[in-house]
Amino acid sequence: MVPGDEELESQIEGIASLREPLRRALYLFVARAGRDVSREEAAEGVGVGRSLAAFHLDKLADEGLLDTAFRRLSGRTGPGAGRPSKLYRRSRRQLQVSLPSRNYELAASLLAEAVATAGEALSPLEALHDAAATLGVRIGERAQVKPLGRSRDARLAKVLEVLEEYGFEPYREGRTLYLRNCPFHALVEQHPDLVCSMNHALVQGVLSGLRATGLDALLAPAPGRCCVAIAADAGSRRR
Repeated sequence: MVPGDEELESQIEGIASLREPLRRALYLFVARAGRDVSREEAAEGVGVGRSLAAFHLDKLADEGLLDTAFRRLSGRTGPGAGRPSKLYRRSRRQLQVSLPSRNYELAASLLAEAVATAGEALSPLEALHDAAATLGVRIGERAQVKPLGRSRDARLAKVLEVLEEYGFEPYREGRTLYLRNCPFHALVEQHPDLVCSMNHALVQGVLSGLRATGLDALLAPAPGRCCVAIAADAGSRRR
């Protein structure tokens, strides 16, 4: 085997392991949790038995796609505390098919449009915001095949669905949506203010295109997640 073939084989095997629908569903469930997940929780989350879930979770761990740990979930120690549970979380292994997906082509398109339209009346940053917001509106309008429900939960669920399609990993905490990853990860490490403002304009445009009234995109940077969150707007919160 020539140099590099071993790593290529490893990459292929890792990607191929996700072709199996149940294994892929378990991987996505663990990845979206963003924390340690037990066999029982993963099995319930995808609707299968514990033994079957354990088999596929261990296969994903063998491929290096999941990390494992052992911990007593009761928090008790000593005699009678019970056996530690085997827990799983997404590993830091990167595949050539990026998991989660990255969308650098989209970022490049927005940046190119900003450069092309900027001028004396519009700074490059303002042009970027306009381009991102306009694209967000188009994305939202295309996804709005029927009017959104009146409940905030229904609107949040639709926003989550749309953002997932574009490489974000939304998750809910109460009535707020956070984004676990940034589809422009490599860019945001070098130019955080630029990319975060672009993300903010894009997501706000999606909300406008969906007519997701009562929701607002906020800049809420924190370690381990994208800088944008979606929550009830100020007027909605006062009602």
